[in-house]
Amino acid sequence: MTQTINVLFLAAEAEPFVKVGGLGDVAGSLPRALRALSSDKVKLDVRLVLPHHPVMRADAKPLGIFSIPRGESEVQVEAFESSLDGMPVYFISGEPIQASGSVYSSDPKLDAEKYSFFSLAALELPRQINWTPNVVHANDWHTALAAYGLLTKRWEEGTRKIASLVTVHNLPFLGPDVSAILESYGVKLAQTDLPEWARVMPMPLGLWASDAIVAVSPTYANEILTPEYSSGLDEFLKSRRETVHGILNGLDTASFNPAEDSALGVNFDIDSLEKRAENKTLLQERLGFSVEPETPLLAIVSRMDPQKGVDIALHALRNMRHSRLKWQAVILGTGDPKLEETALKLQADNPDRVRVETRYDAGLARQIYAGSDIFLMPSRYEPCGLSQMIAMRYGCVPVVRAAGGLNDTVKHGETGFVFEEPKAKALADAIRGALKDFPDHDVWQKIQRAGMMQDFSWANSAQKYLELYQSLIKNL
Repeated sequence: MTQTINVLFLAAEAEPFVKVGGLGDVAGSLPRALRALSSDKVKLDVRLVLPHHPVMRADAKPLGIFSIPRGESEVQVEAFESSLDGMPVYFISGEPIQASGSVYSSDPKLDAEKYSFFSLAALELPRQINWTPNVVHANDWHTALAAYGLLTKRWEEGTRKIASLVTVHNLPFLGPDVSAILESYGVKLAQTDLPEWARVMPMPLGLWASDAIVAVSPTYANEILTPEYSSGLDEFLKSRRETVHGILNGLDTASFNPAEDSALGVNFDIDSLEKRAENKTLLQERLGFSVEPETPLLAIVSRMDPQKGVDIALHALRNMRHSRLKWQAVILGTGDPKLEETALKLQADNPDRVRVETRYDAGLARQIYAGSDIFLMPSRYEPCGLSQMIAMRYGCVPVVRAAGGLNDTVKHGETGFVFEEPKAKALADAIRGALKDFPDHDVWQKIQRAGMMQDFSWANSAQKYLELYQSLIKNL
């Protein structure tokens, strides 16, 4: 007999409808990967729900209008529907969502109202479409309140038929104070074992109410139990240790495929790795470097942010400028103006070996993955990380810090190079280790091939989520 599992998947963004960051990649890929697991034994009916952001361009048709209580009156909810590769996709709109033109506002009050409204309205949506989820799957603080709202419904209705889980993509973003907003929607604040300051914030409330907490890599699942990475929630999370899981995010291997990527000058795969050298030549020419096949080309493709350790990388490269080891470096990214300025100063001081592009350029990023030799990712923390996976898939050997998903995906000496301390000297030492191996073509190609053989597809991650869903439903 086929088991049917209905999953209401909530997120603030999802490709191809709207994307700001990595969450958009996950929410656009994971639900489809889950549905693809359907078989004679289990059918996964996963349905994606997103806010209907004013900036969103989606071909959606009106589904209906309903309301949820707020204060002495009600607030109207407009629902729309679309599909993505056969998967139902719903969009929730209403005054709180329309009040903010962007996906994420610089005004925390706007986002507090917007995402509280969205989370509670999304819980009402299944009733409107005559479809009952077995699992509500929320992502980050923006939708974590759905888990809390679901728990309050259980209390009111005296039932426990729907499980909830919250995936933590970036724990430090806990969300704003929503106590007054929840009160206006008739949702009571519970007496929790959260720290007092956290009892009014969406992410902690969602984690407290959820049946399972999923961090986006096994190492990050352990890290968030420590004071350094828990954002003050370590004691609470340790008390919930048995419900904390680590499931590595996947990679869209159809999009990130060097054998078919249209952004590349020359396509290649693991069986035609020799063609990759032509991409390096094209990249060196585009960047204005002298074309030197035997000179290692280092790369950074990153948001300019201290979390990403960009300052560590810039410091390390500056310290290595007098090294006898030859190298070139390309840096692509935008963000912190001070980091951009520091990067441009490094270029000015090393015009023959450093190029900096302070912008977002997806095409150039792919060319960098395909043409560079060594990819630097010295993150101070990295819940999962996708860039190191893309780099390996494109034959670019990563040098990463042993943090979060970086630690789970890169094997030192086998698929890349890993260092421990978030310091410039530690990174520089790791880079030197890579530079010393680079001239030995047999050794280097062995590392490249090992990285390219890694399976980072979403199917692996989806299977682990399926097993977790089944466990949660069994325990209801």
